[in-house]
Amino acid sequence: MTAKGGVQYSKIAEIKGPLVVVDDVENAAFDELVEVETTDGERRLGKVLEVGNGKAIVQVFEGTTGLSISGTSAKFVGKLMEMPVSKEVLGRVFDGLGRPKDGLPDPIADKFIDINGEPMNPEQREYPKDFIQTGVSVIDGMITLVRGQKLPIFSGSGMSHNILAAQIARQASVVGTKDDFAVVFAAIGVQYSEAEYFRRSLEESGALKRSVLFLNTADDPAIERIITPRVALTVAEYLAFDLGMHVLVILTDMTNYAEALREISAAREEVPGRKGYPGYLYTDLSTIYERAGKLNGRKGSVTQVPILSMPSDDITHPIPDLTGYITEGQVVLGRDLFRQGVYPPINILMSLSRLMKDGIGEGSTRADHGEVSNQVYDAYSRAQEVRALAGIVGKAGLTEIDLKYMDVGDVFEKEFLSQATDENRTIEETLTLLWKIVSKLPKNEITKIKDKYIDQYYQEN
Repeated sequence: MTAKGGVQYSKIAEIKGPLVVVDDVENAAFDELVEVETTDGERRLGKVLEVGNGKAIVQVFEGTTGLSISGTSAKFVGKLMEMPVSKEVLGRVFDGLGRPKDGLPDPIADKFIDINGEPMNPEQREYPKDFIQTGVSVIDGMITLVRGQKLPIFSGSGMSHNILAAQIARQASVVGTKDDFAVVFAAIGVQYSEAEYFRRSLEESGALKRSVLFLNTADDPAIERIITPRVALTVAEYLAFDLGMHVLVILTDMTNYAEALREISAAREEVPGRKGYPGYLYTDLSTIYERAGKLNGRKGSVTQVPILSMPSDDITHPIPDLTGYITEGQVVLGRDLFRQGVYPPINILMSLSRLMKDGIGEGSTRADHGEVSNQVYDAYSRAQEVRALAGIVGKAGLTEIDLKYMDVGDVFEKEFLSQATDENRTIEETLTLLWKIVSKLPKNEITKIKDKYIDQYYQEN
């Protein structure tokens, strides 16, 4: 990702935060790649954010620490930032800008692709409907992930979202096909220990050879975080639409990305929106999330699982709020379940997958899947109401049927929701567990499942 040739300018007007303002600039273009050279010959990459009145505002990816107005020059390269791609990127670890971080040389490139991607023509999009098995019961059974979907995980600081992300990355597969499946993992502003955990987790399970890792750690410049998801998605699109692979993209943590965006916005003195985030946060997030999907006539697909930690566990915060608008559902982790030691601590009543109905049923999972899932959702919801009631009147004041629902809630959390971090359950095992929960109820309470499925799967106690 180095630059050659181009026009050199040495008149630096101002350095402010991550931005460098260059004077007397002619013919610079928006998003153009810039090489900023320091007095001692160090080179840093940047891109043009704004052009006008003979000035160009350049965002420096590696930050402006140590730069001075005198002696610094900027070379405008005349092209956009590109990522070299080929099948050789599989099994490799890169930094947040797409440079090798595993001690190996740059992969030999088949082509160079603009990291901003090309928008998918809506008319060419194919509706997502193929089931992805993650091996995590609660996701497969009740918040089903579909190939080509974008399904974010809303978490809070300190919760086990990274362990869940690594488990999905190791275990995800498209059942019933021999298609190549790849994982692109982008860590955005995570701690070094977390980045190492992801790398080691994929390496030890043997999943690294079908994965590409992009690691931007917390001590890397914040501005690099703007590029990391775009570089990762460029590789994912190449693997999917040029090589015909099914690609799962995991982006963690999108909150760090949004905060880097806020930093640039503040340095540019833009009018802030909600909580200081720029007014174009929605548009900017959509340029990342909308790079998921399937194309008519192309074999591959890009499925996204972005992860974001909600500040103060607030789901109305601008980042989860806007993410929820753009994506097709959400998986919400619950602080109460996490405190009880449940893994994965998914709050099923706040979670949903809007494309689930199209990815399950006859031919993909099993004909009874949708109905048994709805019945368990309903029963767990009722169990939570009964628990709240028991807190007021005590267990002695509950009816016999109320006690059965409490039992359902306990079985749901202890046996269905809880599983080991290395436990990979098939969809058959997951559906069997769902029926075990339903079978705790008397048949006259089962209102959402057809009689023929009850006769076939109900487990008499």
